[in-house]
Amino acid sequence: MSTHPQGPIQPQRLLRLLQRMIDIYSPSGKEEELLAYLYNFFKKQHLPVRRQMLEDGRYNVIVAAPDVDIELALIGHVDTVAAYDLEEKGFSRENGIISGLGAADMKGGCAAIIEACLCLWETGGGNWPVALILVVGEEENGDGAVRLLEEYHFPWAIIAEPTRLIPCLAHYGYIEMQLTTRGKRRHASLAKGRINPVKSLLKTLLALTQHMDTRRPEAVYNIRDLRTSQSGFAVPEWCHAWLDLHLPPHTPTGALCAELEEVAAASQTGKSPNPAEVCFHTIQDGYDLPGKGAVVETLRKVYDQRALLWQPTAFPSHSDANLLWAHGIKPILLGPGSLAKAHVPDESISEEEIFAAAGIYYQLMFTLFSASN
Repeated sequence: MSTHPQGPIQPQRLLRLLQRMIDIYSPSGKEEELLAYLYNFFKKQHLPVRRQMLEDGRYNVIVAAPDVDIELALIGHVDTVAAYDLEEKGFSRENGIISGLGAADMKGGCAAIIEACLCLWETGGGNWPVALILVVGEEENGDGAVRLLEEYHFPWAIIAEPTRLIPCLAHYGYIEMQLTTRGKRRHASLAKGRINPVKSLLKTLLALTQHMDTRRPEAVYNIRDLRTSQSGFAVPEWCHAWLDLHLPPHTPTGALCAELEEVAAASQTGKSPNPAEVCFHTIQDGYDLPGKGAVVETLRKVYDQRALLWQPTAFPSHSDANLLWAHGIKPILLGPGSLAKAHVPDESISEEEIFAAAGIYYQLMFTLFSASN
């Protein structure tokens, strides 16, 4: 079995796989073609692969030795956001940079964990307590992770989100909040003095963002999907918007939700207040893992051996890791690519970073389990 610190990673095989993955369009809810390709890929490699079905016929792809208790899972999501331009979503490579929808988030990371696990199996680790798990739906409602947790539990996970190869032992919390205001449809020329749900909602949004800026400056918020009923030349009947809040790990999400409801209720003043309806669709706590335990300590040794800076940080977005943490699993986020290059029209990633990620994953698994197998 190879003991070389770089491991037996095959860069060209990794790149061929990544090209195929990027060229197969797989937005959330429509991952079937990519799933079928990956399932058949693992079958051809003679790996113990199974499909964990979801209700709608989609599935997670899981590679793990049968009858072995999983101690470490390497996890990636195969879905992407919808394409900005269907003509420009495919794979391209120039000067060591790979571009295409999903390159950074997170098909680059998925290809790296696949290559690492292939190498592990090829060098004798087929019965080690490791699982390769590719889930669906992360960019929407996390239904793949929810289904996974119905059947599997393991103490540790590495999730290949784009972290620029910086280990994230901590994770931000996340609140997804919907606001809705209502009015009565009237001819546009009669709008003066009437309740306008758009104006009401804008007042509420202004109050909420001012509160976050002054009272919770460490948080990050984003206003999105501001919409009204289709009204034409008339006052709309309703208006709604979504507010995403990314919160440092120790933020008390329950207390913050209560704060936001109070601010929203107090934002409407005057003779005809029009309070917004507040609905929290997602509330996920952050977490902060201590720098202890076999996986963390081994990962740090790997970084030392590779002369990489060990400077753990917190992952500032939300991910499937929040769900895993809530179910008693300790997730570390570590992957190639940058969030700054995710969900953008010119998504890209460095191929050298992908190769380095695959080597780190392989060396971590080899160092953890070779002595006992």
